[in-house]
Amino acid sequence: MSKVKATGTTKLGRDSNPNYLGVKLHHGQKAKAGSIIVRQRGTKVRAGKNVRRGRDDTLYAIEEGVVKFKTKKITKYDNSRKKVKFVSVE
Repeated sequence: MSKVKATGTTKLGRDSNPNYLGVKLHHGQKAKAGSIIVRQRGTKVRAGKNVRRGRDDTLYAIEEGVVKFKTKKITKYDNSRKKVKFVSVE
């Protein structure tokens, strides 16, 4: 039998850093080359003209201009249609 009470573990006290996801530059705002437009997990918004996608699905501008968001209907391989958001810099 122990003379000292054992220390228990707690489920509290552990917290991870926030991800800070979301739209960083909105429609009509100016974007410089390399500025982040959308931080996301997966491709909720797709890259359009003058926009590239990073390894973690972050969308960033490759040229200076004005941010434009657009919704298009695309046809998938099984001929079903889907609405998709695109972001471009013009």
